[in-house]
Amino acid sequence: MTNPSKPDVSGETCEDVNPLAATNLLLRPRHQDDVAVLHHELYNDISTRVRADSRPWIPIPDSATALSPYAVESISDEVSFFSVVSIEGELAGEALLWGIDPHNRSAHAGLALLPRFRGRGWSADVLQLLCRYAFVVRGLNRLQLETNPANVPMIRSARRVGFAQEGALRQATWTLGSFVDTVVMGLLAQEWQDPK
Repeated sequence: MTNPSKPDVSGETCEDVNPLAATNLLLRPRHQDDVAVLHHELYNDISTRVRADSRPWIPIPDSATALSPYAVESISDEVSFFSVVSIEGELAGEALLWGIDPHNRSAHAGLALLPRFRGRGWSADVLQLLCRYAFVVRGLNRLQLETNPANVPMIRSARRVGFAQEGALRQATWTLGSFVDTVVMGLLAQEWQDPK
Protein backbone atom coordinates (compact mmCIF):
# COMPACT_ATOMS: atom_id res chain seq x y z
CA MET A 1 0.00 0.00 0.00
CA THR A 2 1.30 3.47 -0.87
CA ASN A 3 1.93 5.89 1.99
CA PRO A 4 -0.18 9.01 1.19
CA SER A 5 2.29 11.19 3.11
CA LYS A 6 5.11 10.09 0.79
CA PRO A 7 3.66 10.32 -2.70
CA ASP A 8 5.87 9.37 -5.61
CA VAL A 9 6.10 12.87 -7.09
CA SER A 10 9.50 13.71 -8.53
CA GLY A 11 11.03 16.88 -7.10
CA GLU A 12 8.18 17.68 -4.71
CA THR A 13 8.19 17.39 -0.94
CA CYS A 14 5.36 16.14 1.27
CA GLU A 15 4.55 19.76 2.10
CA ASP A 16 4.18 20.56 -1.62
CA VAL A 17 1.64 17.77 -2.09
CA ASN A 18 -0.13 17.86 1.29
CA PRO A 19 -0.51 21.24 3.03
CA LEU A 20 -1.06 19.40 6.34
CA ALA A 21 2.31 17.65 6.21
CA ALA A 22 5.64 18.73 7.68
CA THR A 23 9.07 17.15 7.48
CA ASN A 24 8.43 14.55 10.20
CA LEU A 25 4.67 14.39 10.58
CA LEU A 26 1.28 15.10 9.13
CA LEU A 27 -2.28 15.76 10.22
CA ARG A 28 -4.99 13.47 8.91
CA PRO A 29 -8.62 12.82 9.81
CA ARG A 30 -9.07 10.82 13.00
CA HIS A 31 -9.61 7.11 12.27
CA GLN A 32 -11.72 4.90 14.51
CA ASP A 33 -8.64 2.74 15.21
CA ASP A 34 -6.85 5.82 16.59
CA VAL A 35 -9.39 6.33 19.37
CA ALA A 36 -8.41 3.29 21.44
CA VAL A 37 -4.71 4.24 21.36
CA LEU A 38 -5.35 7.91 22.13
CA HIS A 39 -7.72 7.00 24.93
CA HIS A 40 -5.35 4.47 26.51
CA GLU A 41 -2.16 6.55 26.20
CA LEU A 42 -3.46 10.10 26.63
CA TYR A 43 -6.75 10.00 28.53
CA ASN A 44 -5.56 7.38 31.04
CA ASP A 45 -2.46 9.45 31.83
CA ILE A 46 -4.45 11.21 34.52
CA SER A 47 -1.82 13.65 35.81
CA THR A 48 -1.11 14.94 32.28
CA ARG A 49 -4.76 14.87 31.19
CA VAL A 50 -6.04 17.00 34.08
CA ARG A 51 -3.45 19.65 33.26
CA ALA A 52 -4.38 19.64 29.56
CA ASP A 53 -8.17 19.83 29.80
CA SER A 54 -10.38 22.00 31.97
CA ARG A 55 -13.03 19.28 32.10
CA PRO A 56 -12.82 16.86 35.03
CA TRP A 57 -11.27 13.46 34.45
CA ILE A 58 -13.80 10.68 34.89
CA PRO A 59 -13.11 6.96 34.56
CA ILE A 60 -13.97 5.67 31.09
CA PRO A 61 -12.95 2.07 30.42
CA ASP A 62 -10.68 1.39 27.44
CA SER A 63 -13.44 -0.84 26.06
CA ALA A 64 -15.89 2.11 25.86
CA THR A 65 -14.18 3.94 22.99
CA ALA A 66 -17.47 5.48 21.84
CA LEU A 67 -17.47 7.46 25.12
CA SER A 68 -13.86 8.60 24.78
CA PRO A 69 -13.26 12.34 24.29
CA TYR A 70 -11.15 11.29 21.26
CA ALA A 71 -14.11 9.68 19.49
CA VAL A 72 -15.47 11.68 16.58
CA GLU A 73 -19.23 11.51 16.86
CA SER A 74 -20.11 13.64 13.85
CA ILE A 75 -18.77 16.16 11.38
CA SER A 76 -19.19 19.75 12.53
CA ASP A 77 -18.19 23.23 11.39
CA GLU A 78 -17.37 24.01 15.04
CA VAL A 79 -14.59 21.46 15.54
CA SER A 80 -11.96 19.76 13.38
CA PHE A 81 -10.36 16.60 14.79
CA PHE A 82 -7.00 15.36 13.51
CA SER A 83 -4.64 12.55 14.29
CA VAL A 84 -0.95 13.40 14.29
CA VAL A 85 0.92 10.75 12.34
CA SER A 86 4.66 10.34 11.79
CA ILE A 87 5.84 10.25 8.18
CA GLU A 88 6.44 6.53 8.78
CA GLY A 89 2.70 6.17 9.44
CA GLU A 90 2.80 5.72 13.23
CA LEU A 91 0.11 7.43 15.33
CA ALA A 92 1.89 10.16 17.32
CA GLY A 93 -0.96 12.11 18.95
CA GLU A 94 -4.01 14.25 18.39
CA ALA A 95 -4.72 17.82 17.35
CA LEU A 96 -7.85 19.86 16.95
CA LEU A 97 -9.41 23.21 16.31
CA TRP A 98 -12.43 23.74 18.51
CA GLY A 99 -14.87 26.54 19.19
CA ILE A 100 -14.58 27.49 15.51
CA ASP A 101 -16.53 30.72 15.07
CA PRO A 102 -17.16 31.36 11.35
CA HIS A 103 -18.62 34.83 11.96
CA ASN A 104 -15.63 36.15 13.92
CA ARG A 105 -13.27 33.81 12.04
CA SER A 106 -11.60 32.50 15.17
CA ALA A 107 -10.91 29.18 16.85
CA HIS A 108 -9.04 27.51 19.69
CA ALA A 109 -6.13 25.14 19.04
CA GLY A 110 -5.21 22.06 21.02
CA LEU A 111 -2.85 19.13 20.74
CA ALA A 112 -1.43 16.23 22.70
CA LEU A 113 1.43 13.96 21.70
CA LEU A 114 1.82 10.38 22.87
CA PRO A 115 4.59 10.16 25.50
CA ARG A 116 7.14 8.49 23.19
CA PHE A 117 6.83 11.39 20.70
CA ARG A 118 7.36 14.20 23.21
CA GLY A 119 10.63 16.10 23.44
CA ARG A 120 11.24 16.10 19.67
CA GLY A 121 9.99 19.63 18.95
CA TRP A 122 6.94 18.25 17.20
CA SER A 123 4.45 20.41 19.14
CA ALA A 124 5.62 23.46 17.19
CA ASP A 125 5.30 21.49 13.93
CA VAL A 126 1.75 20.45 14.85
CA LEU A 127 0.87 24.05 15.73
CA GLN A 128 2.28 25.22 12.37
CA LEU A 129 0.06 22.71 10.58
CA LEU A 130 -2.97 23.76 12.62
CA CYS A 131 -2.21 27.37 11.70
CA ARG A 132 -1.95 26.45 8.02
CA TYR A 133 -5.28 24.64 8.24
CA ALA A 134 -6.92 27.52 10.14
CA PHE A 135 -5.53 30.46 8.17
CA VAL A 136 -5.04 29.03 4.66
CA VAL A 137 -7.66 26.28 4.36
CA ARG A 138 -10.43 27.66 6.61
CA GLY A 139 -9.73 31.40 6.17
CA LEU A 140 -9.77 32.13 9.90
CA ASN A 141 -8.24 35.31 11.32
CA ARG A 142 -7.38 34.35 14.92
CA LEU A 143 -6.22 31.28 16.80
CA GLN A 144 -6.10 31.02 20.56
CA LEU A 145 -4.72 28.40 22.88
CA GLU A 146 -4.95 28.00 26.60
CA THR A 147 -2.48 26.07 28.72
CA ASN A 148 -1.27 25.49 32.24
CA PRO A 149 1.61 27.86 33.12
CA ALA A 150 3.65 24.79 34.13
CA ASN A 151 3.41 23.49 30.55
CA VAL A 152 6.61 25.27 29.54
CA PRO A 153 7.22 23.10 26.43
CA MET A 154 3.79 24.09 25.02
CA ILE A 155 4.35 27.78 25.77
CA ARG A 156 7.79 27.60 24.13
CA SER A 157 6.38 25.81 21.07
CA ALA A 158 3.56 28.33 20.71
CA ARG A 159 6.03 31.22 20.87
CA ARG A 160 8.19 29.56 18.18
CA VAL A 161 5.16 29.54 15.89
CA GLY A 162 4.37 33.20 16.66
CA PHE A 163 1.73 33.04 19.39
CA ALA A 164 1.90 35.89 21.91
CA GLN A 165 0.91 35.55 25.53
CA GLU A 166 -2.17 37.72 25.89
CA GLY A 167 -2.77 37.20 29.57
CA ALA A 168 -3.65 34.77 32.30
CA LEU A 169 -6.98 33.73 33.73
CA ARG A 170 -6.32 33.67 37.45
CA GLN A 171 -7.19 30.42 39.26
CA ALA A 172 -9.30 29.37 36.27
CA THR A 173 -8.85 25.61 36.47
CA TRP A 174 -9.03 23.03 39.22
CA THR A 175 -6.00 20.76 38.85
CA LEU A 176 -5.16 17.95 41.26
CA GLY A 177 -6.36 19.64 44.41
CA SER A 178 -5.81 23.32 43.74
CA PHE A 179 -6.81 26.16 41.47
CA VAL A 180 -4.21 27.16 38.88
CA ASP A 181 -3.99 29.96 36.36
CA THR A 182 -4.55 29.45 32.66
CA VAL A 183 -2.18 31.10 30.20
CA VAL A 184 -3.96 32.53 27.14
CA MET A 185 -1.98 32.86 23.91
CA GLY A 186 -3.16 34.18 20.55
CA LEU A 187 -2.02 34.50 16.96
CA LEU A 188 -3.53 36.51 14.10
CA ALA A 189 -3.37 35.42 10.46
CA GLN A 190 -1.41 38.56 9.52
CA GLU A 191 1.23 37.74 12.17
CA TRP A 192 1.70 34.10 11.18
CA GLN A 193 4.74 33.17 9.11
CA ASP A 194 4.20 30.03 7.05
CA PRO A 195 7.59 28.29 6.97
CA LYS A 196 6.61 26.57 3.73
